[in-house]
Amino acid sequence: MLVLEAKLNGKQSQYNLLDEAIRTSLFIRNKALKHWMDNKDVGKNDLQKLCAVLAKEFDFADKLNSMARQASADRAWFAIKRFYDNCKAKKLGKKGYPRFKKRGHSVEYKTSGWAISADKKYITFTDGFKAGRFKLVGTRDLSFYSTKQIKQVRVVKRADGYYCQFCVDVERQEQHQHNGNIVGIDVGLEFFYTDSDGKTVENPRLLRNSEKSLKRKQRKAFKCKKGSSNHRKAVRKLAKKHLKVSRQRKDFAVKTARTLVQSNDLVVYEDLQVRNMVKNHHLAKSISDASWSICLLPILHRIGDFNSKFPVRSLKK
Repeated sequence: MLVLEAKLNGKQSQYNLLDEAIRTSLFIRNKALKHWMDNKDVGKNDLQKLCAVLAKEFDFADKLNSMARQASADRAWFAIKRFYDNCKAKKLGKKGYPRFKKRGHSVEYKTSGWAISADKKYITFTDGFKAGRFKLVGTRDLSFYSTKQIKQVRVVKRADGYYCQFCVDVERQEQHQHNGNIVGIDVGLEFFYTDSDGKTVENPRLLRNSEKSLKRKQRKAFKCKKGSSNHRKAVRKLAKKHLKVSRQRKDFAVKTARTLVQSNDLVVYEDLQVRNMVKNHHLAKSISDASWSICLLPILHRIGDFNSKFPVRSLKK
C-alpha cells in the first residue's frame, strides 16, 4: 500500500460541509464505543450493525456515506481491540482503556462516497453532505494509478487547511546496491545519532529553536478574549507554527533514516522504551524534540519492510 496526500482547494462553504462530515464520523465512533461499554460481549459485527440503526435514528448520520460510517465504527473497535490485547499481554501500567473523543480531525471513505476526475486533478464527494468538487493541490501525481487501485480516501483537517489522503494498492520496491556495510547506531540528545564508526549527525533541536516564536504566539493567544475573532486567529497561527515544527522534524528524520538504510546492508539499534524515558521531567522536552519514538526508529522499521534487502534489527535493552 502507498499513501499519497494532496491539499483540497475549495470554498469556505465546502470546508464547512467537510467539518460536518468529520463531526458526524466522530459522533458514530463515540456512539459505537458507548454501545460497547453498555453491553457485554459486543463484537466488531455488532458495531457495524449499529451504524444502520444510527442512520435511521439521526438524519445527519444518514447523510454520511455508509462505508464511512462503518469506518468510524472500525475506529472504535481498533481502540477496543488494542485494550483487549494489552490486557491479555499483561502490559505494565495503563492498558489504554478506550475513551470518548471531543474533537475529530478526519473522516474515512472506502470505495464509495467520492469520485475522482479522469485527469486525477479533482475529487468530488457524493455523500449526503454534498461538499462538492475540490481541486487536488500537491506534487504527487495520481495519474499513474487507476481508480480501482484507490482503496481508501481520508479527509484530514489540519491547522493550515484540509488534506486528502489516497491509499493506493500498489507494490513498492526500492533498489539497493549491496556494499557489505554493517553499522550500529545509538540515538542521543547531544547528537541525533552516533554510529559504530564514530560518525555523528547533529541534532537539529527544531523545537528549541522555535521556542521563542511559539512563546510569543502563545502569549498573544492568551491575552485575547476567548471566543473572539482575534483569539481564533491567534490560536490558528499558533497551531500553524506547531505544525511547521512537526513537519520539519519528520522531514529531517525521514531523510536521515533513508540515507542510513540505503548506505548500509544491516542497521542495528537499541530498542529504547521512550514512553518510560519521557517521565524524566528534566529530559522530557529534549527527548520529544529528538523524536526518537515518532520518527527515527519506526521509520527504520518501515523502510526495512519495503524490501527484504534492507534489513533493520533492534536490540532489546
